[in-house]
Amino acid sequence: TYPAIALPWGMNFWVPQTGKMGDGWAYTYDADKIRGFKQTHQPSPWINDYGQFAIMPVTGEAVFNQDQRASWFSHKAETATPYYYKVYLADHDVVTEIAPTERAAAFRFTFPENDHSYVVVDAFDKGSFVKVIPSENKIIGYTTKNSGGVPANFKNYFVLVFDKPFTYTAAVASGVIDTNKLEATDNHAGALIGFKTRKGEQVNVRVASSFISPEQAELNLKELGTDNIEQIAAKGRKVWNDVLGRIEVKDDDIDHLRTFYSCLYRSVLFPRSFYEIDAKGDVMHYSPYNGEVLPGYMFTDTGFWDTFRCLFPFLNLMYPSMNTKMQEGLVNTYKESGFLPEWASPGHRGCMVGNNSASIVADAYLKGLKGYDIETLWEAVKHGANAVHPKVGSTGRLGYEYYNKLGYVPYNVGINENAARTLEYAYDDWCIYQLGKALKKPKKEIEIFAKRAMNYKNLYDPEHKLMRGKNEDGTFQSPFNPLKWG
Repeated sequence: TYPAIALPWGMNFWVPQTGKMGDGWAYTYDADKIRGFKQTHQPSPWINDYGQFAIMPVTGEAVFNQDQRASWFSHKAETATPYYYKVYLADHDVVTEIAPTERAAAFRFTFPENDHSYVVVDAFDKGSFVKVIPSENKIIGYTTKNSGGVPANFKNYFVLVFDKPFTYTAAVASGVIDTNKLEATDNHAGALIGFKTRKGEQVNVRVASSFISPEQAELNLKELGTDNIEQIAAKGRKVWNDVLGRIEVKDDDIDHLRTFYSCLYRSVLFPRSFYEIDAKGDVMHYSPYNGEVLPGYMFTDTGFWDTFRCLFPFLNLMYPSMNTKMQEGLVNTYKESGFLPEWASPGHRGCMVGNNSASIVADAYLKGLKGYDIETLWEAVKHGANAVHPKVGSTGRLGYEYYNKLGYVPYNVGINENAARTLEYAYDDWCIYQLGKALKKPKKEIEIFAKRAMNYKNLYDPEHKLMRGKNEDGTFQSPFNPLKWG
């Protein structure tokens, strides 16, 4: 986990970055240096991040390198809430504050008296672009950094607007700071801008981004309105109170309350809203599946193997209107990729086992959610039960041919986690059967799922009274012998 400075289900999160560029452990509590303040979309350190870039105030020497610009900090001089973050950067004598909206954020840097105060914008490696526009106190650019699951045209377009004119400008390409250039397109691009500051002078920066276009990033910047950072933080606090206040807890033990609300806070961060509002007020999204800009909702950054048991049933009970939008997003995912997601970040990712999109879809409908295209989702769950994604083996059902023919995924055919897959598929078939019954589908269409829902029995080993992998010929796999392992 990391301290996500964000709104519930927000498109963009911010995090103080203690880890190096590309490190999935972006913020660790035992670290004592901050390298930057990163816009992040990371759902887990193993899945890692995408569309990330960082901002960092520095004083003294104009430096860009992430180690050289890093500053010592203490948790005693750090305030972390979902809607407001503040920290003192000791090496630079700068206080950084952040308050987020769903797609934008307000930064405030309090500088010391200094002839050379700077702000670094780091668009990270793997292909990036940054341009400084001094006449508008503005920096624009894009990052393409990702960890997979994106189309070829993937970009996160960003815009930063300062309330103080620049007296120093430089573009950065491959670590070289060039004061004669205002823009850079490079594997690793960035920029530095600077100014003279009085003691305690506050410099405000308004930041937003878009997966759709630079113009949409400018539009997303308008989420901040004319509010100052205190007002944005106050509005964010109200949003969090409204969402967390859906549940009332009575307990005198502060540790219990901290544990509960910390977990509830994390439960309403993901799946992330991956949609934006265009100039006409319409809901649009950049498709992480086919690279097109299309109408409608899209959500991402959740692995159903991890979340079908608890998170989504919880959303159906406590935040049904949000999960209705998420179901609409699943319809769009199927239309744009031919499959429902199993682990999306932002597109299909190869991770974990099971076909638990069936559970996500069935649970929402059976809990009474309405107002979305359930018929398309019915076709989607049937398709996913009898196919596997051509490039991402964890999407659809790997080994479905064996499972449908033998009633299990065999141990000796080169498919890992075969027993786990069998048990998951059987449960998912039960979900599809229950959904089909609720939709009043013909018996001949759904009885196959009722039959396959019993496939879990095929792996029961009466000798050990446990489930156990089975070979293609029907014999159980060889038992584990610890003596072989010394």
